[in-house]
Amino acid sequence: MTRETKTITVVQCAKYGTELPALERPPFPGELGQRIFNNISKMAYDAWQQQATLIINHYGLNMADPQSQEILFEQMEDFFFGSGTGQPVTGAPVGGKGGAPRK
Repeated sequence: MTRETKTITVVQCAKYGTELPALERPPFPGELGQRIFNNISKMAYDAWQQQATLIINHYGLNMADPQSQEILFEQMEDFFFGSGTGQPVTGAPVGGKGGAPRK
């Protein structure tokens, strides 16, 4: 009896430092999308999607605005490849909501 099984592609995940199932395809075109595809696991990318929602809501980013997109891409790169924890940066980005604390 023959059984077909789906082959799972794995990647050495730069975020988690271990081999984990890979993404099926680059998440978006361009150099960063290919870098994520080659070095980031599906598990880490799923975690990023949750983190991205928090960042967008925290700063009130408008994803139609190129400056907001740039901010999110910088946060994404730091989340996956930076030395930070992947948490939102302190202080509001230019054009975002926030500013000085209310008194």
